[in-house]
Amino acid sequence: MLRSDARDNRDRVLEAARELFADRGLDVPMREIARRAQVGPATLYRRFATKQALIDAAFDAEMRACAALVRDGCADPDPWRGLCAIIQGATELNARSRGFVDALSSVPDGVSVPDHRRVLLRSVEGLCRRAIDAGALRPDFVLDDLVLMLLAARGLPVASLDARLAAAHRFAGLALEAFRATSEAGPLPPPARLIPAMLPSLDHTSATTSQSAERGR
Repeated sequence: MLRSDARDNRDRVLEAARELFADRGLDVPMREIARRAQVGPATLYRRFATKQALIDAAFDAEMRACAALVRDGCADPDPWRGLCAIIQGATELNARSRGFVDALSSVPDGVSVPDHRRVLLRSVEGLCRRAIDAGALRPDFVLDDLVLMLLAARGLPVASLDARLAAAHRFAGLALEAFRATSEAGPLPPPARLIPAMLPSLDHTSATTSQSAERGR
């Protein structure tokens, strides 16, 4: 168990990291986080040996919330409704913290993708296949499109949290209308393979969803 002073230092570091990551993304230097927390660099590295360890700890609540979103969405008997709930919730998490998507996809060189992230992607992939098979999700949708939407949402207004959340809700609604299967939908350009670039060990995730899309045509 940490001593009270060590626990206070850790709490200050995490609070500073959450604030800076939320405002500016994950490129904030560790020394700047230490200054914001009013601790020395040695104290910071004693608590968090690597930046990835700090990122994981700082975004623990968001990761748990994301996992709950995916679990609840996949449990919905209506796959389209479940997917809508996941997209709306993930877009809001993204609006609350600019570092959320980066944290979700962050994998240091030489480190395997954490199991919990792999499970999340596999679960969403399965839900998307169900929604395609139900005729609700457009058949040429690939999982990379969801990542693309979340990356695009990082450009939402940053003037205030309320403004970002309002924009996020509108953006999610527009994206869902683009994802919805309709008889009038025209073909999309080739998909951008984003998941292999971010999570190399999941390079067949999008292909699986794409194959389902081909069957749905």
